[in-house]
Amino acid sequence: MHPHLKSLIELQAVDFRLIGIRERLARFPKSLAEVEGRVTAARQKVTAAKEALLTGQKERKTYEMDVEQWKERAKKYRNQSGEVKTNEAYKALLHEIQNAEDEVAKAEDRLLERMVSGEEYDRQVKAAEAAVKEIEATANKERQAIQAEYNATQKELAAAEAVRAAAIAAVPEDLVDHYERIAKRHGGIALAEIRGEGCGQCGVHIRPHVIQQLQRDSNEGFFHCETCTRILYYADHSAAPGPPAASASAAASAGDPPVTPAREN
Repeated sequence: MHPHLKSLIELQAVDFRLIGIRERLARFPKSLAEVEGRVTAARQKVTAAKEALLTGQKERKTYEMDVEQWKERAKKYRNQSGEVKTNEAYKALLHEIQNAEDEVAKAEDRLLERMVSGEEYDRQVKAAEAAVKEIEATANKERQAIQAEYNATQKELAAAEAVRAAAIAAVPEDLVDHYERIAKRHGGIALAEIRGEGCGQCGVHIRPHVIQQLQRDSNEGFFHCETCTRILYYADHSAAPGPPAASASAAASAGDPPVTPAREN
């Protein structure tokens, strides 16, 4: 193995961890924005409900004035009924009185509708105000939780960056530059483990002699993937713990003779 490959593998591990940490940090603004969005939406509902209530109150005053105006007009026509001289004038006056009374009835209906809707708007305002208080209380807890998690992640980032600095210190500067140029092209991943007979990152087939060379303990060279250009390395995952003592006992009980280690002369 190349004398600095182990350090690069350690560097890659901490860089991979840093990628995850920075991705989590990048999500915090969105999480806070979602919380603030819920609060803003709740406050907008309060504002809209209050505006609807205010508009209803203004319309109610207008309808009240309409009722009074048409009542005054009907009263005026009735007062004039005793002054008319002809039947035609009297019939015309009765028509005006009836029309005014009809308008009074219409205005009173509109006023009643507005009074009912005003009660509904008032209920909506109270409900929206209660909802915004609940949402703001929940949002405060969420902000605190997000801030605490953010602070913890920042500490995790600082610790990982310290580990990275130590890992970089063990690698020559030109090799670090080479590693970082490759990592920049590939989303922070500069190394690729050989898996089977292919590159563990892009999957392209690796020449057998390259795999054989990387498997040698005496190897001190670097090999790159011909497709993605990442630095290749081979990790031996075949090492496994030996069979437990119980297995040897079981074999002996089955009739197989135990293996006797050879003595050194």
